[in-house]
Amino acid sequence: MENFSLILAIVVVTALAFDFTNGFHDTANAMATTISTGALKPKVAVAMSAALNLVGAFLSVEVANTISKGLVDETGIRPEVIFAALVGAILWNLLTWLVGLPSSSSHALMGGLIGATIASAGVGAVHGDALVTKVLIPAIAAPLVAGIAALLATRLTYSLGKKADGESAKKGYRAGQIASAGLVSLAHGTNDAQKTMGIITLALVAGGTLAPDSDPPMWVILSAGLAIALGTYLGGWRIIRTMGKGLTDLQPQQGFAAQTSAATVILASSHLGFSLSTTHSVSGAVMGAGLGRKGGVVRWSTATRMFVAWGLTLPAAALVGAIAEYVTGFGAWGTAVVAVFLVASSAAIWKISRREVIDHTNVNESDEPAGVVTTAMAAVTPPPAGMATEELTATIPAQSSEPEPSKATV
Repeated sequence: MENFSLILAIVVVTALAFDFTNGFHDTANAMATTISTGALKPKVAVAMSAALNLVGAFLSVEVANTISKGLVDETGIRPEVIFAALVGAILWNLLTWLVGLPSSSSHALMGGLIGATIASAGVGAVHGDALVTKVLIPAIAAPLVAGIAALLATRLTYSLGKKADGESAKKGYRAGQIASAGLVSLAHGTNDAQKTMGIITLALVAGGTLAPDSDPPMWVILSAGLAIALGTYLGGWRIIRTMGKGLTDLQPQQGFAAQTSAATVILASSHLGFSLSTTHSVSGAVMGAGLGRKGGVVRWSTATRMFVAWGLTLPAAALVGAIAEYVTGFGAWGTAVVAVFLVASSAAIWKISRREVIDHTNVNESDEPAGVVTTAMAAVTPPPAGMATEELTATIPAQSSEPEPSKATV
């Protein structure tokens, strides 16, 4: 540890700060549907998710190795480059959290790292084959695969449960939701916590503390697991509201199908070393489950905003990372300027968020207006056999007043 310099210490602390934001940004991936259907109380749900995120961090290092060894040329990277990458990732995480959009923390980190690396060492320092096969292709495939799987699973679930007693079936599916939510949390730990492990390991190699091609040390695995677990426990309530209520209205059967489908995709990707976005997987599964129930609809205005955020994540984080790397190139004072900017921007975003507080007490309240297409589809589509009256009422958006044209869902 004799080579553990001040800049390396700053990078490690900043990486753990990113891991913390990743935790509260992505809590919705595991627990939004469980909370929205009432299977678990909000605080219990995030505590359970935090514990399983920590456990999952110890199960594999394949994704960590993809980042530390596969994405960029680790021999030509300085610790300042990694610090700049983390600045881009953290700011994007905080901005999308502020507006309640479930964007990808993984792609924010990848974008920041790619932008800072290109600014420092040129395009040749980025391994394009790894970027395409282990980041971009999974980004497109994951929501599609999870969505189709959830749609089919939802239809199968309703088909098999036609003759089941309503209340007994709902209790059974809620129990299944709890189990599947735990599986998603475990899967999240095996994938997302490892990204911070990989970035810290890359910094240690760049700083001369670790030999090239080293696996993450145990202290890195433990600290990354604890940081993401703490962030998860605090709960990203804004994104939980969007994922649980903003995209569609889910019944326990749909929640179970969505979470099981997403967990399967995430665990398979972790095993293969793909730096998968858990946000993309779970969002795709939620939309698939919404479309899989007769009478169920997806709020496409929210989905469209989410898709736009997904498309902007890599280039936006890359741009900020590149600018931050340019400034750090002026020396110690440049690094200090970037650090002050990061802290000041984070504090400003937090202060703005206090204007409208969203927490465990109001996370299930939805302020998403009903759109013309959504209302029409819900009104004319026949409900599934055996659906209770109160469930049917919950699926039809309120029509007591005409929404403003500028806010209508399409």
